[in-house]
Amino acid sequence: MTDAAPATPLATPLSVLIIEDDPDVLLGCEQALQLEGIATQSAGSVEQARKRLGANFAGVVVSDIRLPGADGMALLRELHALDPELPVVLITGHGDVSLAVQAMKDGAYDFIEKPFAPEHLVDVTRRALDKRRLTLEVRALRARLEGEDQLEARLIGRAPAMVRTRRLIVDLANSAADVLIFGETGTGKELVARCLHEAGPRRSGNFVAINCGGLPDTLFESEIFGHEAGAYTGAGKKRIGKIEHANGGTLFLDEIESMPLAMQIKLLRVLQERSLERLGSNTPIPVDCRVVAATKADLKELADQGRFRADLYYRLSVATLPLPPLRERREDIPLLFEHFLLQAAARHERPVPAADAARLNLLMAYDWPGNVRELRNVADRCVLGIEAGVAPFAAAPTGPQHLAETVESFERALIADALARHGGSLARTAEALGVAKTTLHDKIRKYHLGEQG
Repeated sequence: MTDAAPATPLATPLSVLIIEDDPDVLLGCEQALQLEGIATQSAGSVEQARKRLGANFAGVVVSDIRLPGADGMALLRELHALDPELPVVLITGHGDVSLAVQAMKDGAYDFIEKPFAPEHLVDVTRRALDKRRLTLEVRALRARLEGEDQLEARLIGRAPAMVRTRRLIVDLANSAADVLIFGETGTGKELVARCLHEAGPRRSGNFVAINCGGLPDTLFESEIFGHEAGAYTGAGKKRIGKIEHANGGTLFLDEIESMPLAMQIKLLRVLQERSLERLGSNTPIPVDCRVVAATKADLKELADQGRFRADLYYRLSVATLPLPPLRERREDIPLLFEHFLLQAAARHERPVPAADAARLNLLMAYDWPGNVRELRNVADRCVLGIEAGVAPFAAAPTGPQHLAETVESFERALIADALARHGGSLARTAEALGVAKTTLHDKIRKYHLGEQG
C-alpha cells in the first residue's frame, strides 16, 4: 500500500478499482461502469492493486474473492486496517455466500454474487462512491480546520485582515503556484512563507531562504546557481547553489526588489524552464521547487519605471499575499504583546511583567514603523526592564485627536476580544461588556468587526 496522502480535494473525481483475474469478467465490469460515466482502474491481483491504494484512495474497491496469491478476504483485512472507511465491494461465486457474510462482518461495504446484472453492479458502486465522497469531504474539511488552527497559533491576530491572510495561506498551501508576499518591513513575510511551506506537500523538502539585498553582486550568481570546481579563481570545489538545494522544497526570495537586473534575467529563465546550470558547467540540472518571493516595494511600479523586470514580476505574482502593517490592525496589539511577553520571559528566565492599561494605551497609540518585529523587541525590553526612554514609552503623545484615536483603538480591541471569547454572540458579548445590544451592534458596524467571520 502507498503511504497516507493528504485528504482528497473535493473536486477530485472518484474512480473504481476493479480487482479481477478473469479478463472477461473484468471487461464486463469496466464497460458497465464506464457506460454510466464512472471512471475505472483495473488490477489482476492483490499485489498489483496494493501499488494504487492508500489511506485516502480517491474511490472504492470492487474485488473478486477468489484471486491468485492473496485473495479478496486478505485484501479486505489489509484495507480495513489501513482505512476502515474505504468501501470494499466483494464479488462472490456460487458457494461463497458464507464467505461474503463473514466479509460483511469484517467490514466489507457489500457483496455481489455471480452471475450479476450490470445494473446491480452500477447501483451498488454508485452508493459506495457516494459514501466515499462524503468521507473524503469530511476529512478535507477537518484537515483544513486543523491547518487553520495551527496557523492561528503561529500567525496571531483576530483582525479581519489576519483572518483573510490565514485563509489565503490554507487555500494556497497545496497549490504549486509561485507566491508573491507584499508587506512592510517587520510584518512577518518570512514567517508567512514558512507557513506556506509547512502546510503544503513540500514540507519534507528544504525551506531555503535568500536575502536578495544581503548578497554582494560578485557572489550572487554563485550563491544562487552554484558552481563547479575551478569555475573561477578561488572556486576550489563544487558548490550546490540555493536553488538546487531547494529542489523538492521551497525557495524563499526575500527583498526580491533588491535583486540585480542581470540576475533577474537568469532567475526568470530558471523559473520558466525549471532547470539551471552551475557556473562553469553547460549541463542543465532540473529543479522542482516552489518559489515564494517577498517585497516591501511595489514591484509593478518599479517595473513601470524600468527598475524591475516586468516579465519576472508577472511570473512571481501568480498569487499575491498582502500583509497588513500593525497600525492597521491595532486590535491585535494586546494579544501579540502578551504572546511576546511570555516568549521573552521564558527566553530570559525573567518574570512576566503586567500588561497594565496605561502601558497598553501607549502601545495602541504608537504607529509601529517596525511593525510586529518592533513590538517583539519592545516586549523583550519590558521583560528586561529597560523600556524607559524608548519608543513607544519615550514620549507619550498628547492632543485631543490622538486621544480620540487611542480610545477608539482600545474600544475596538476590547470589543473584538469579547466577541471572540463569546463565539461571536451579540447577546453574550453585550452582557459581558455591560452595554445594550443596539449600542454594541452600532460599534461592530463602525469598526467593521463583522468582517471577521
